[in-house]
Amino acid sequence: MNGIAQAFDGKKALITYITAGDPDLDTTAFLLKLLDESGVDILEVGIPFSDPLADGPVIQQAGQRALKSGTTLKKLLAMLASLKGEIKAPLVLMGYMNSLLAYGLETFAKDAAEAGVAGVIVPDLPFHQSEELAGLLRARGVDFILMVTPNSTPERLKAIAEKATGFLYCVSLLGVTGAEEKGSEHLEEYLRRVRANTNLPLAVGFGVSTPQRAKTAAQVADGVIVGSALISALEPCGADRKRLEATATEFIGALRAAVDSAG
Repeated sequence: MNGIAQAFDGKKALITYITAGDPDLDTTAFLLKLLDESGVDILEVGIPFSDPLADGPVIQQAGQRALKSGTTLKKLLAMLASLKGEIKAPLVLMGYMNSLLAYGLETFAKDAAEAGVAGVIVPDLPFHQSEELAGLLRARGVDFILMVTPNSTPERLKAIAEKATGFLYCVSLLGVTGAEEKGSEHLEEYLRRVRANTNLPLAVGFGVSTPQRAKTAAQVADGVIVGSALISALEPCGADRKRLEATATEFIGALRAAVDSAG
């Protein structure tokens, strides 16, 4: 059983997203260790990009701050490599195809694996064009994590499920990250359709902004993904580590309790 599978073993998984380099990579390293110690099961790390199409304003602004601080994919991977052995939770990179093409797909797959990355998500890579990157990653033991949406057709769900590894990222709404979910009444039916095609864990993301929303999602999913709300909570702290520790510990503690209560 690999690290991602273990994160879902016997419990509901709490997954957090932060943008690497916001406000700088040293602070990102500190936050990853802090989130790990606070009970996060999977650490999703965003590769900053100038035009993140799937992300709302909070993550867009975090990406701009990270780019201004000089964050690059090469520096990010070096930072993650420096943390090997210090973090228990598996690391998942989320980024856009332009960044990976500029880096070189084969080099990226090799360097990501060597840095200890357990999974990669690429929101703007069409599923039918993903086999090259997926193959390079999987050959090195890195899961290529696929996304589904509420309007995914039965045929597309089946095709994605056949290729998916790690977990399925279930986008909870049609829109961008940070958007408010309008209601949970359709979430159960949506996940039931996805489950009919796979035995992989299902993690719900987009619009999970409060402990109550996290609990609601965890009642029908195997895990929840929280990004924009966490970044919004941490942003006023800047690089002040005492403030970051206090804020993150409280924020994650409330989410952890909510997710665990849904089990």
